[in-house]
Amino acid sequence: MPGPSPHDRMHPKGRRNKQGIRIDPEAEVTHEPRQAVLSALVKHKPGVLSEVSALFSRRQFNIESLTVGPTVDDDTARMTILIEEPEPGIDQAKKQLRKLVPVIEVTELDPTAVRRELALIKVGGEKPDDVNAVAEMYDGQAVDASTDSVTVEITGSKQKIDAAVEAFKQFDVQEVVRTGAAALERGPKTLEKHD
Repeated sequence: MPGPSPHDRMHPKGRRNKQGIRIDPEAEVTHEPRQAVLSALVKHKPGVLSEVSALFSRRQFNIESLTVGPTVDDDTARMTILIEEPEPGIDQAKKQLRKLVPVIEVTELDPTAVRRELALIKVGGEKPDDVNAVAEMYDGQAVDASTDSVTVEITGSKQKIDAAVEAFKQFDVQEVVRTGAAALERGPKTLEKHD
């Protein structure tokens, strides 16, 4: 047949993979992971948390923290889920959550949303006055004290909690318990609505 030999033909770059299979260039784009805070309004009934956690486990989403609690309506609860995934994974997590029957609404909160977490930090009790001084630096307070230990409560951003835990290491940190993020959108916007 007339025409150029295989070596003389044009070979477009970026259109085929190493095996010579034609590909979509967007399919090979790698997305950097980012943190996203998902706020889900769910029906307040037994088994909802296990349904959501099973979904995330099946899909292998990377959950940084998950908190849940009642809202002003006794029939609903709010779940705050902090995930770290590439952009397609975040979109997929929102779509999959919306498909669950007990889920009323799912919203990704703005990075400027109000985010707080609570930590209880138990340290050695040899220097209670020094422990109280450090607690006050982080707007915290002692909630329990004995001759062997002092437990301090700190509330704030993740960065504030991290810094407080680091500061308390000088007193021999025995235990740390953190709640994970609870978050709300700033301003009048609300998720308190029903189907």
